[in-house]
Amino acid sequence: MVRLFMTVMILVACSCKKEEQAPQIPYVYVNFSLNPDGTQYINLNVVNGWETVSGGYNGILIFRKSLNEFAAFERACPYDPTKTGAQVRVETSGITCYCPVCGSKFILVDGTPYAGPSHYPLKQYTTFYDGVTLYISN
Repeated sequence: MVRLFMTVMILVACSCKKEEQAPQIPYVYVNFSLNPDGTQYINLNVVNGWETVSGGYNGILIFRKSLNEFAAFERACPYDPTKTGAQVRVETSGITCYCPVCGSKFILVDGTPYAGPSHYPLKQYTTFYDGVTLYISN
């Protein structure tokens, strides 16, 4: 029984296709803070609100997941980040975004791709919210 189990496990391991690596988004140092409840970033005052800010490689998209939780994503499309115009844009739903170049679509809660050719998630930055200030870094 043990040999059968081991044989099956080896066959499964050998049959797994090696995953491709995501195209490399050029590294840009990110370390800033903002007040998400202020008037400068008014769209972040509500849950499911979003704002885009400069920074990162091709801009940063900030999404408010709950009263105390945020996500920050690189706007460069992970499918082909160096292609001109491959910068994700928020759809009218406000909870998904898309790349106008390749057509990939992503969920803003966690950056997961759900349509289009990209099977890579959006590059995510670290966020920390202390109740007043939102810190974003890599």
